[in-house]
Amino acid sequence: MDFARLTGRGVRVAIIDSGVNPAHPHIGAMAGGVHITPRGESSLFLDYLGHGTAVTAAIHEKAPEAALYAVKVFDRSLRTSIDRIARAIEWSLDHGIHVVNLSLGALNPDHRSRFEPLIERAAQAGVILVAAREVQGQLSLPGCLPGVIGVDLDWDCPRDTYRCESTVAGPRLFASGYPRPIPGVPPRRNLHGPSFAVANLTGFAARARQICPAGSPQAVQAILTANARPPAA
Repeated sequence: MDFARLTGRGVRVAIIDSGVNPAHPHIGAMAGGVHITPRGESSLFLDYLGHGTAVTAAIHEKAPEAALYAVKVFDRSLRTSIDRIARAIEWSLDHGIHVVNLSLGALNPDHRSRFEPLIERAAQAGVILVAAREVQGQLSLPGCLPGVIGVDLDWDCPRDTYRCESTVAGPRLFASGYPRPIPGVPPRRNLHGPSFAVANLTGFAARARQICPAGSPQAVQAILTANARPPAA
């Protein structure tokens, strides 16, 4: 099967972020969503920041036939709690999601114990978690943990591909830190950063999950590694 021609058909992707503006021209029809509030849940997941919409657009570009679900944990600022992030992952596990995009991360190592049971549960359910491996040189949770597809930022990587680097600790995946362009807006003035490296790679992970029904992180990682852009000569 030609990896480049895959579309994410049949794959359900949760985007844990600031919600989505479904009317944005880069967004296809959303399959659903939820707002994880400090006190409970709401069905109102409209994006007031633009970040979640841009992340969703990057995923939709790579996997246009994936079913996308907005899982809102940010509201009027890009600040949230570890409890809301954990509840967002739990919501994804409870609603038949196949791939979870976490364009966020926690730098506090004390949160490791909160993520590890969720990662184990995700692996058992065939749910792929994709997150930043590090942010500004610091290891980021949950992306640096075993069982999660951690993504590194490569400013020079074209947006329509990704690359893999072999290391002593195993393969590392790198993707572009730029979202879909906005006409007339220079890339550096648009949103950019590790969040979009994760989003771009999540789109490719949805393609890999399309041909990997078992959905183990190891199997999806192997597919991604096999289909990465060849290293420069």
